[in-house]
Amino acid sequence: MSRKNQNSGILPQSVLDEFKYEVASELGLTEKIQSQGWANMTSRECGHVGGRIGGSMVKAMIRRAEESLKSGL
Repeated sequence: MSRKNQNSGILPQSVLDEFKYEVASELGLTEKIQSQGWANMTSRECGHVGGRIGGSMVKAMIRRAEESLKSGL
């Protein structure tokens, strides 16, 4: 049985990808991703990004939401 994407409908994929790149940047992986692409990253490197997404990605999403609210008022 396949696993349903829990994020479908919540945020556009482009926004999720942006957060993924932001976390990768914090881990110092941006240059390697740009030169080799995600497909050529090691499982360990991708795991670091994936593992940090829960914390770092949520923090980045909250920060952007707060900025959006401040600019909208």
